Amino acid sequence: MRYYLIVGEASGDLHASRLMRSLKNADELAEFRFFGGDVMAAEGGTLVKHYRDLAYMGFVPVLLHLNTIFKNMAFCKRDIVAWNPDVVILVDYPGFNLNIAKFVHAKTHIPVYYYISPKIWAWKEWRIKRIKRDVREMFSILPFEVPFYEEKHKFPIHYVGNPTAQEVAEFRASYDETREEFCAANGLDADRPVIALLAGSRKQEIKDNLPAMIEAAEKFVDYQMVLAGAPSIDDGYYERFIKGTPVKLVKDSTYQLLSHSSAALVTSGTATLETALFDVPQVVCYETPVPKLIRFAFNHIIKVKFISLVNLIADREVVPELLADRFTTDNILSALRRILPGGAGREQMLADYREVRQKLGDTVAPDNAAHIMVDLLINRFL
Repeated sequence: MRYYLIVGEASGDLHASRLMRSLKNADELAEFRFFGGDVMAAEGGTLVKHYRDLAYMGFVPVLLHLNTIFKNMAFCKRDIVAWNPDVVILVDYPGFNLNIAKFVHAKTHIPVYYYISPKIWAWKEWRIKRIKRDVREMFSILPFEVPFYEEKHKFPIHYVGNPTAQEVAEFRASYDETREEFCAANGLDADRPVIALLAGSRKQEIKDNLPAMIEAAEKFVDYQMVLAGAPSIDDGYYERFIKGTPVKLVKDSTYQLLSHSSAALVTSGTATLETALFDVPQVVCYETPVPKLIRFAFNHIIKVKFISLVNLIADREVVPELLADRFTTDNILSALRRILPGGAGREQMLADYREVRQKLGDTVAPDNAAHIMVDLLINRFL
């Protein structure tokens, strides 16, 4: 069968590539055409347009590139009709993908599947009307999305497992580098425990969060601070913040770093879940502009109680979230002290991590999703 996939960022490229691999195993005649990236291209098929040509973050960049965005949408619609796939598979990236879903549903008979739901449970919940109208099947990787869709909005979905849980489990099972070897390879002191700094993958996140993280962590002089460098950020940008500090930068080795860390300061995102799955106690740090306004929005407008995936999955505060007005060096320092070895909150957090892992399950998400998709498509033609 013919599969047309659309992703809009690096994480989607990775998740979609693994889904493609699983689809090839489930359907030996699988053909792919996609808006995606290099990792998907390595799996085969035709890369129509790279996600770098699609991804504009923030109000001003989107406004400045509206003409390009509309041209890409129009081209994508024409290309789908011309290729006439058996299914269109959307991966997150809702601003673009929900527009495509509306067109495909209205103008063709091609089913639309959504792999990795947009986070409408956090904001823009009104998008559920478009999803129920335009999306044939939803494939979720977060267990708390099941009651959101099925109980609150009466829209059946498939929870297929969590790919991050699978990736971390596979890494931990195969990783055999000793602490001494890791430290030697990265210029670290093998005799001093590590506080990992995961400051995000975007420059603005790093600029906002990293200085306070360093200021808090350097108070613990028996520990060494090690910064996980994001692949998309050049070393020179990090140097602005770590020059003159004892922070060591480690690039493209986040999982290796977490394997040897005692605790972590983490900017919200998938990294919070990864850190939990490595059993590293953490403090979530997220500086925002106009913190009092953000706190008001969080209390009265935003639909969720938490920002970290760990707490969202547990449905309670497992890890401290220092967001907006709670983001201060003193608060980071205090929260970090509680989770370091010997701290009052460390063992409870590690116990809670086990509950989070249990809720995620051990299903291989892309394999599960691929088998369901192929079965649905085959039954469609019977």
